Amino acid sequence: MVTYYNSGDDRLVRNAINLMDHSRIPEGPTLSRHPSFSPQLIPTFSLWYIGMLHDYWMYRPDDEFIKEKLGGTRQVLDFFHRYQQADGSLAHVPYWNFTDWVEDQKGWSGGVAPIGSNGNSAVLDFQLLLAYQTAAELEEKLGMEAFSWEYKERAGQLMSTIRQKYWNASMDLFADTPEKDLYSQHANILAVLTGTVKDKEASLLANKMLSEKSLAPASIYFKYYLHLAILRAGMGNDYLNLLGKWFENIAMGMTTWAEDSNINTARSDCHAWGSSPNIEFYRIVLGIDTDAPGFSRVKVEPHLGTLQKAGGEMPHPEGKIAVKYELTKGKWNVEVNLPGNLTGRFVWMGQEYELKGGLNKIIL
Repeated sequence: MVTYYNSGDDRLVRNAINLMDHSRIPEGPTLSRHPSFSPQLIPTFSLWYIGMLHDYWMYRPDDEFIKEKLGGTRQVLDFFHRYQQADGSLAHVPYWNFTDWVEDQKGWSGGVAPIGSNGNSAVLDFQLLLAYQTAAELEEKLGMEAFSWEYKERAGQLMSTIRQKYWNASMDLFADTPEKDLYSQHANILAVLTGTVKDKEASLLANKMLSEKSLAPASIYFKYYLHLAILRAGMGNDYLNLLGKWFENIAMGMTTWAEDSNINTARSDCHAWGSSPNIEFYRIVLGIDTDAPGFSRVKVEPHLGTLQKAGGEMPHPEGKIAVKYELTKGKWNVEVNLPGNLTGRFVWMGQEYELKGGLNKIIL
């Protein structure tokens, strides 16, 4: 995603996706690093790999590249399906089921989210749910409709089970285990991103995630998903207030972003998963995002918070997209410049304005 928003050269992205696809073992999951002298299996990363394919499909005009990868996504999901119980919930998935580097929180061990006495984990179930939803869309548009139906059916069952098994109405939160004794931002972030909660319910849950201090917190890595959930819940204007971890890295003298949030062990790793501001200053603050596969349409919905002036440009397969916003005498002067014949929409306070190729000027 950093590549899409910062360079426009997707050759390294395609190479990485090819290597991940080639790394799959006979059981189905991809390796977490490949090629490598020391193989490592993190099945949850195989689920995020399916999301990476969806991202590529939405941001690059290259359907054929993703079609070639669908056989591999089916193998990944078949691996997980073998560990789904009768109600759809996962239990006893082997290997290292890493979710996030959460430090000093009960139930978290080695980056693995809490697991209940029966082997169930809300965070793991939510990640599988998101993968089914993502794969269903890819199969519907690029693959086989029969797989799409199957994945939608599995996703529907799993969402219903998650609601029944992990939701605590007295706390208005999803728990990490069926015992409902441990809670994290992670499970509730994924509840928003999977659409398990929507609209007003999603907004209430997002506010609770930010205000409830007893939740196991997302690290610098999983804050990427926290910010997407906040955006999905209609709270994008809060984004610029959520960058404390990055300011902390800067204050520590780091020159690149850290891998984890532990102030005692963090170092300048140049870690890609700490680099989400390189994406979100464009996607959330300036509001530039794809609105159709291949970035064939653009959606511009800025979330400026308290800013009164902002602007920037990013690469697009057809050229570059540039935006400028300035508040002058109580009016917002907006400029959106789209390359070639690219069209889209500008969204502001619930109102939509059509965008055409070239310079668009809007006064709000």
